[in-house]
Amino acid sequence: MDKMWAGRFSKALNTDADGFNSSIAFDCRMYKQDIKGSMAHAAMLGACGVITESESAQIIEGLQGILDDIDSGALAIDMNAEDIHMFVEAELTKRLGDVGKKLHTGRSRNDQVAVDLRLCMRDEADEIKRLLLKLISAVNSKAAEYADAVMPGYTHLQRAQPVTFGHYLSAYSMMLIRDVTRIEDAVKRMNVSPLGCAALAGTTYPIDREMTASALGFDGITMNSLDGVSDRDYCVELLSCIASIMMHLSRFSEEIILWQSWEFKFIELDDGFTTGSSIMPQKKNPDMAELVRGKTGRVYGDLIAMLTVLKGIPLAYNKDMQEDKEAVFDAVDTVKKCLSVFAPMVETMKAIPENMLSAAKKGFINATDLADYLVGKGLPFRTAYKTVGQTVGFCLKNGKTLEDLSLDEYHAFAREFDCDLYDAIDIKNCVEKRVSAGGTGKSAVKAELAYVSDFLKKYS
Repeated sequence: MDKMWAGRFSKALNTDADGFNSSIAFDCRMYKQDIKGSMAHAAMLGACGVITESESAQIIEGLQGILDDIDSGALAIDMNAEDIHMFVEAELTKRLGDVGKKLHTGRSRNDQVAVDLRLCMRDEADEIKRLLLKLISAVNSKAAEYADAVMPGYTHLQRAQPVTFGHYLSAYSMMLIRDVTRIEDAVKRMNVSPLGCAALAGTTYPIDREMTASALGFDGITMNSLDGVSDRDYCVELLSCIASIMMHLSRFSEEIILWQSWEFKFIELDDGFTTGSSIMPQKKNPDMAELVRGKTGRVYGDLIAMLTVLKGIPLAYNKDMQEDKEAVFDAVDTVKKCLSVFAPMVETMKAIPENMLSAAKKGFINATDLADYLVGKGLPFRTAYKTVGQTVGFCLKNGKTLEDLSLDEYHAFAREFDCDLYDAIDIKNCVEKRVSAGGTGKSAVKAELAYVSDFLKKYS
């Protein structure tokens, strides 16, 4: 295929250099966005009198035909083309002749690829958001199912205070909600059109940039042509959002891996989301969660790659920027795959409340409640804290729990202890008493679940 830019050159591009320069292998996925942008550009050229209305209509019809043929499989994208932009334009010229050659009037590949990538990332962001909402729904449903299941809460991976599994899962709903709003914020800044910036300095043709922006669903136009063609902030921002999503999925995966282990056995993953061992017949491995955890590092790498590519580039467009697509496409594809498998994994996950409660009864996770009990009896908190610490130390030396101690044994540490202390340190009571907003008490968890449900309703 002849190069559109070949006029200035006296010989063909070196074969190896040609392959090295080509981006068709990965930017071909933007064919719909490229054709959509070209149709808007052609319509504007006709409306502004840059080309005739008849030529504009022919170009739009020709582009629609190319789109239909690619979608149906009647037209295969030529992988020998330099990029998707050159392929579409060459195919259009083949079909329309000189009329097809008028499409690129007042436009450069620099603003063309910039608008294609914004359109593509906008579409991908919508799909990522849809998958996030599906996962949030799955997590919230599971949280409601186990709203009363008492389990240990942890700090430093040490048993700390009792919570409910519903409360624990709701924490991930809150993280994922923030991810949705981050994606939405990124799209707001992304959603301006660079089309019409041309190579870097705008164009001498009397074009209407607002018209193409509106036709393509943008909120406005980029206000500086140099910035319009060289900006990839929106890729960095979307990659950052995706990295945040993956970080949350990875943390969740780590919990699932721990909970599924025999050492915890708080949950049972469905067989459809686990694998076995080639040598150990008893194994049931949480491979999907482990893969999500592993792929998080891959997405972090995509973000760092993008930042590194951009850090030393002067204005405006430089060929280095071709490296933006593989990084952002890889991150987009990875997070979509992870979200697609994560939601059904959570939906089919079953908790084992009796194991959770058994673990909650060990580790003195009601010690804070015992200190609060003494505060209620008039002791300063630090005095109560020290007294309970001494009591726990006694229990450890004697192989007892706080519930095992007699009232006489308690009196050895403080006369303020009375019979009602046993109600105060009952694990389920400890949970129920945490009624502060956002806490693990029943009313607080109910409010959390309702908050998530209300958030999801905005998108239904």
